[in-house]
Amino acid sequence: MNSMELALRPLRRRLAHLVERCVALIDGVINPYRPELYYMRGPGPKCRARRQAALRD
Repeated sequence: MNSMELALRPLRRRLAHLVERCVALIDGVINPYRPELYYMRGPGPKCRARRQAALRD
């Protein structure tokens, strides 16, 4: 490995890190779907009310 390659190694690391961050930013803008925002934990209050009404009848 020559001295030029050794001198360019930190620059390549920084450039790779910058490219990685840019790709993550672009991916966040292009693909904004976040499934954790839409994850349902179970039946809501309307479902419980319907079930209780059905049990009373």
